[in-house]
Amino acid sequence: MNRVKKIVFLVIIAISANLFSQTKADALKDAKIASSATLNMDFETVLKHTLPSILEMMGGKDAALNVLKQTFNGMKAQGFVFEKADINGVSEIVKEQGQFRCVIESFNQMVMSGQRISSKSYLLGIYNEVDKYWWFLEAKQLKNTVLSEKVLPNFETQLDIPEDDMKL
Repeated sequence: MNRVKKIVFLVIIAISANLFSQTKADALKDAKIASSATLNMDFETVLKHTLPSILEMMGGKDAALNVLKQTFNGMKAQGFVFEKADINGVSEIVKEQGQFRCVIESFNQMVMSGQRISSKSYLLGIYNEVDKYWWFLEAKQLKNTVLSEKVLPNFETQLDIPEDDMKL
């Protein structure tokens, strides 16, 4: 009986480790999909991977889609060019406040007013357990307590969220 319990325990550990690593791989894959969608102005995909509470704040999916289209079209008309949107890595995944979470490091390069700008920024990833994909939000927004309370009420994390770094 003792041996059977040990075998069952080891099987559970192996399954848990496999699911956990798969989720990290999925976080990386979904972050790359969302990043590529931003670069290609595929706003439907961007919004699919946007935390629902952010969409609600923007007036719903249709309103958010219109805002994104208008914003990017206006920037494009002013000479804005998005050159790169890369995902550099994913932190370990933690389970906090009933959510699987991670931090995604991204690199963006753009040209605006003839000047090249590069930035390293961070996203907070939250796993959508119902639909089996990741939602993302700019991690720096969580430092604004008023906004943070609207987007993720009572948000607390043990994850290390570095400061963004922008270079002109």
